[in-house]
Amino acid sequence: MGTHSSGTELYPAGRLDQAAAAASRAGIGALLLTPGPDLRYVTGYDALPLERLTCLVLPATGSGLDPFMVVPRLELAAAQASAAGGLDLELVPWQETEDPYRLIAGRLTAAGIVDAVGSPDTIGVSDRMWAMTLLSFRHELPESGILLASTALRGMRMRKSAAEVAALREAGAAIDRVHARVPGWLRPGRTEREVGTDIADAIVAEGHVRTDFVIVASGPNAASPHHDLSDRVLGRGDAVVVDIGGTMPSGYCSDCTRTYAIGDPPAEFTAYYAVLKDAQEAACAAVKPGVTAEEVDAAAREPITRAGFGEYFFHRTGHGIGLESHEDPYIVTGNAEPLEAGMAFSVEPGIYPGPHGARIEDIVVCTDDGCERLNDGTRELIVVAG
Repeated sequence: MGTHSSGTELYPAGRLDQAAAAASRAGIGALLLTPGPDLRYVTGYDALPLERLTCLVLPATGSGLDPFMVVPRLELAAAQASAAGGLDLELVPWQETEDPYRLIAGRLTAAGIVDAVGSPDTIGVSDRMWAMTLLSFRHELPESGILLASTALRGMRMRKSAAEVAALREAGAAIDRVHARVPGWLRPGRTEREVGTDIADAIVAEGHVRTDFVIVASGPNAASPHHDLSDRVLGRGDAVVVDIGGTMPSGYCSDCTRTYAIGDPPAEFTAYYAVLKDAQEAACAAVKPGVTAEEVDAAAREPITRAGFGEYFFHRTGHGIGLESHEDPYIVTGNAEPLEAGMAFSVEPGIYPGPHGARIEDIVVCTDDGCERLNDGTRELIVVAG
């Protein structure tokens, strides 16, 4: 548990040096990475998040201090068995009676990255570092500036390598197989929760190590984009939005939404579903290097607004995906960042008028001359027998 690695291609040893160089460019003296996606990205170690500190200390290039990782003594074997154990990285176990925060501060002080009474030098901390961990570091380094590690790592994590794209492609195929099974579970008389249980089991059965989320939103619940599961009973004529995702053994995530109908849906629903499908196609067609994130959002929004449904599309068009199901880049108005080859994100416009709603979501990756969809299931309205 917590030690899976899918090899040197997905988690290459060179990432330590690349991240150290990125920290240097960002004006960060050292990165302090605790369990979570940043630590796994840099080392391949899927460490357990515990009250006992596990922390990679990655000094900036040229600091004179080699990287090291402190681990609780009882977690040492797990760290050694992980991808981190194969890196040129000192593993420093600490005993229950030791203070790992003081240990780290002492090494940073001895290397001159901070001084004995604190300094204006800046450290970068994992974006998902626990508050109690951050406050403990603040106690030991009271005058050091603190930035999010994403200040340095964001550009690296946004541009996926060929191995990362392959991992996301595998995740996309796995979640497509789940969606292919969904029509068999959508029957009048069943509850959303019952269907959700079947889906959650299938997500694991189709290759994920865990289910991250299951949305089964039927009838009026389909107008709530983040509806979860309820005891509402499915009925004939219902539209059902199914948004599902999980994490693969590689650590990379899936996320895909399809909309179903049980029997013939209302005529007005069928009409705006056709608009939604055109909008999703338009947004995917807009993806290519140099196009900004907000231009992709606008491409999805324009046909929906033109058809008179603009007020019912009230969320961003997409989010990045990788070791987290939501990460940079975000496909939203106001994000003028140009897309680059290797960026992976969702394209998921939705229309939610109230009595029902619909969403279509694919994960795409920006290529050298356009985009590749990582989900292959039909985007047509899927009508199951009522």
